Amino acid sequence: MTDNTRRLKRFDLALLATVAALAWPTMLEQLMQTAVQYIDTAMVGSLGTEATAAVGSTTTVNWLIGSTISAFGVGFLAYISQMRGAGEHNKARIASAQSVLAVLVVGSLFTALTLALSSFVPKWMQVDEQIQELAATYFFILYLPTLPRTATIIFGTVLRAAGDTKTPMRIGIGVNLINVVLNFLLIYEPRTIHIFGLGFDIWGAGLGVVGAAAASAVSVTFGGAAITYALWRHREISPRGISIKPDRQVLLPCMRVAFPNMLQRFGTSLGYVAFAAMINSLGTVSTAAHTVANTVESAFYIPGYGMMAAAATLTGNAIGAGDRQKVNELARVMMTVEVGLMVLSGGLLFAFAPSMAGIFSRDAAVIALGGTVLRMVACSEPFYGVSLVIEGMMQGAGKTVAPFIFNIIGMWGVRIVGTFICTKLLDQGLVAAWACMIGHNLLLFLFFTLYYARGKWLPASMRED
Repeated sequence: MTDNTRRLKRFDLALLATVAALAWPTMLEQLMQTAVQYIDTAMVGSLGTEATAAVGSTTTVNWLIGSTISAFGVGFLAYISQMRGAGEHNKARIASAQSVLAVLVVGSLFTALTLALSSFVPKWMQVDEQIQELAATYFFILYLPTLPRTATIIFGTVLRAAGDTKTPMRIGIGVNLINVVLNFLLIYEPRTIHIFGLGFDIWGAGLGVVGAAAASAVSVTFGGAAITYALWRHREISPRGISIKPDRQVLLPCMRVAFPNMLQRFGTSLGYVAFAAMINSLGTVSTAAHTVANTVESAFYIPGYGMMAAAATLTGNAIGAGDRQKVNELARVMMTVEVGLMVLSGGLLFAFAPSMAGIFSRDAAVIALGGTVLRMVACSEPFYGVSLVIEGMMQGAGKTVAPFIFNIIGMWGVRIVGTFICTKLLDQGLVAAWACMIGHNLLLFLFFTLYYARGKWLPASMRED
């Protein structure tokens, strides 16, 4: 074994350890969020198919709002990670202070929008008339704490950009535990539970779907307050003592990254809304099966999103330091690990799809349909995982225009047009709609892989022309 080979292996192991240290807290945080989503869906599902549909019918609108807010965080992530890689730690703290301004402005704007439009959202989503009022009430309560929700998203990204993924993880776990406990108390009527033959009287508010929304609102408020305090007290990235007045030298480069990403997230999330609306028009069983399948599937994307977060931070650091070799090694290590993880998760999803769908619904038709589409999407997991890692690297490099173009073409050119043709013109159902979704994911894999291989996403000084 040559000295170069030994050094390369040591470097790979060191890099792998760094990737793992950044990725595992994000994965655990996502896992906890998914576990709570599972519990929420199961608890609401016990109230009946209509309750599941009322909660799930606006899920894609939630994605639209959350992902659009997240785009602002991506701008700060690219700037802060690159400044830290270049050793410009004070500029990173100035960007942290500017993120406070972003939270105040963006959070206030989205609070006004979501509350004003809450009664219209279920109608736009083509929800059955008998559950429109319940869905609107759920949505309104869910978005009362939009300001703390915005703080959780953007400040969490700022902390991850500084290499701190553990603090958002700990706060996320606290949020999820509060949500579960409040769900248990607010959803159900007073009842008696039996443990080891002993009966215990449990208080319950009996609020049903409204109780689930209230539990989420309270837990989100806690999360926003906790992460704001954590950022304020952070040793390396705290904005304490720095003005939050607009700073063009920081905001402009952040917004140049954030704006295309915001358009991407808004455009793709709007596509999710259109996609869900077409599925909702197929009836309550399809809506419930789609909700259940989305809930189950989200757990199996956890490795991808964890690695994506690590890729963004580490790529930003490497580019800030001008280290092309580290970028290459990062890509090789992360893609190898990512493909392995997603093959494993896809295999598990395929094997246990019907059983997992059965956790969230007692309706045999919903379970059968949900299991079928889950097995279909399981086969595309590794391809989607590669796309996530490459997109994360591009975010760290501050290159968000190409991902915007790729995602819009895939969403609207394949998923939405294909689903419209299948469901509206050919009278096909949920299976055909999910086939179009898989086609969208495969096209993203092709686009991202080819673009990455060309190397044009790197700064000019780091390209191997």
